[in-house]
Amino acid sequence: MVIRKPVLLVDDTENSRLAIELLEDNNIKFVEYHVRKFEEDCCVELPTTRAPALFAPEGIFRNLEGIKVYLTVEKKNTSETSESAYW
Repeated sequence: MVIRKPVLLVDDTENSRLAIELLEDNNIKFVEYHVRKFEEDCCVELPTTRAPALFAPEGIFRNLEGIKVYLTVEKKNTSETSESAYW
């Protein structure tokens, strides 16, 4: 069974560093993606998305408060597999 990892969009701010720590401290496996990569890979900026933001099968969670909400949602869903967990 393949489970989709959430993607954490980060920048160079303290909030992004704290978001990484929150996920790591809660043993959440995730893919880290820096906003700078969009500029390098796609030649565009992300005008409407601010880091930190977490894109997960359960939804999109913005800023540190949103990521804390994700942690509570994730703990409730650890035994369930969402249909959106598959690509």
